[in-house]
Amino acid sequence: MKKSVNRLSNKKLLKDLLKLAIPIIFANMLQTAYNLTDIFWVGRLGAEAVASVTMSFPAILVSIFLISGFSIAGTILVSQYKGKKNQKKINHVATQTISLGTILAIITGVVGYFITPSLIRAMGTETLVEQGAISYLQISFIGIVFVFGFMIFESLMRGIGKPKIPMLIVLGTVLLNLILDPLFIFGYGVIPGFGVSGAAIATTFTQGIAFLVGLYFISKGRGGIKLDFRKFKFDFKLIKKMFKLGIPTSIEGSSRSFSMLLLIFIVTQFSTGVIAAYGIGIRIMSFIMIPAFGLSIATSTLVGMAMGARQVEKADRISRVSMWTSFFGISFISIFMFLFSGELASFFLPGETTVIEAASLFVKLFSLAFGFIGIQLALIGTLRGAGDTKSAMILALITVWGIRLPLAYLLPIYTDLSYLGVWLAFPIEGVIGAFIVMGIFFRGKWKKKKIV
Repeated sequence: MKKSVNRLSNKKLLKDLLKLAIPIIFANMLQTAYNLTDIFWVGRLGAEAVASVTMSFPAILVSIFLISGFSIAGTILVSQYKGKKNQKKINHVATQTISLGTILAIITGVVGYFITPSLIRAMGTETLVEQGAISYLQISFIGIVFVFGFMIFESLMRGIGKPKIPMLIVLGTVLLNLILDPLFIFGYGVIPGFGVSGAAIATTFTQGIAFLVGLYFISKGRGGIKLDFRKFKFDFKLIKKMFKLGIPTSIEGSSRSFSMLLLIFIVTQFSTGVIAAYGIGIRIMSFIMIPAFGLSIATSTLVGMAMGARQVEKADRISRVSMWTSFFGISFISIFMFLFSGELASFFLPGETTVIEAASLFVKLFSLAFGFIGIQLALIGTLRGAGDTKSAMILALITVWGIRLPLAYLLPIYTDLSYLGVWLAFPIEGVIGAFIVMGIFFRGKWKKKKIV
């Protein structure tokens, strides 16, 4: 009887998980479409243009993740207050998060704009690639306040279990980006072609629209959150709590992204074709991992609500259902990726046989570890939802800085693998990381967290 009840309970949890995860997955696919659209159209300019965008992408991610911890902290808090059914606290946390996040994004954008030339030149690549990367990255830094502002809005809505609203906003802006990308890259009529820079201009414009629509939405109190700037002042006690939750998450995310930036330095020791292959491979990999990221975010929300209501055993069951769903679901997708890796790579850079072969091999090797990375993301979602952001940070530091980067650097030097050594570092890190995070989860210290 008990096993039968548990099975029914797990089926309901899976239903709840998927109900929340599917809109998140779809929204993340649309969000990723920004980058895929950029690469698709920029790829028509040649391998040098793709390499320019590839060099810029990790720096953007590092900047976003440096300040994204505050949006994650906001998500954790609103989900737990949702579990406690405290609407006043939800609104208060949302207002503080939006205000602080906007200030941090502006500062980051200004600093990033001015250090871009030095950063790109330090990578030491061809002049044509360097010029395109500088212009693309500077424009992206101008628009980072919109990117981060919408990220906060999206995180808050997901935290209260309302992911459909940001999904619809992203759908509209991605469709607009599909039109503006080729328009600004190649030009038409009186509009000049800006080349690589045109992709950044289109993305910045559409992300700005997304942020303003989202801000208007929650300013009017629609969807379960209402910003209240009347008598506004910073709540330093809450901000301290957000820093405590957010800084480990910022370190975790930025360390992962910064490692991608360092990998660019490693990859630039090879040819421009290898740089382009790396950029294509990373984007394909990122797109395929979207279902796992969606489940991770949904797990954070449901675990956060359960922990806020002090239903610890329910949080545990949610986590286990998410872990195995992610493992088997992503493993199934990886079969498709392995079989059609060449066709996917050629979609972004048609006709470049050498680049396609290198990118295809990257995707094939990485696909071997996709299921294990799904386990990682699901259980990281549990740790975040419970407020145990330090453990997630430690996991990232161990796997990225202790496994992936050393292997990517040493394998090409001490073996005959060449750039394949860089490719192999990813699946090895994915498998080892899964076993580490399972150890943290089953140890159970996250169950004792109480943050609201």
